[in-house]
Amino acid sequence: MSEDTAYRIERLRERLAQGETAELGLRIEAHADAVSVSGTLADAGCRDTVRRIVAEELDGLTVHLDLVVAAPGPPVRAEEL
Repeated sequence: MSEDTAYRIERLRERLAQGETAELGLRIEAHADAVSVSGTLADAGCRDTVRRIVAEELDGLTVHLDLVVAAPGPPVRAEEL
């Protein structure tokens, strides 16, 4: 991983933590030729915002996204014990 890539990843982490998403639960990892970003987000809007920020910060790099939206809300049926 180049020094530039490491800097850009750290800038992405800071922007996600402090910005409009305040997202700390994402895993960002550098690999030999790509960066992976994975984690669970509260809603589709947050996922779209994270995608946009990642695209802005890591433009020109190969990025693999594995972002899952949590299903907020009450259970649809009773839990059987």
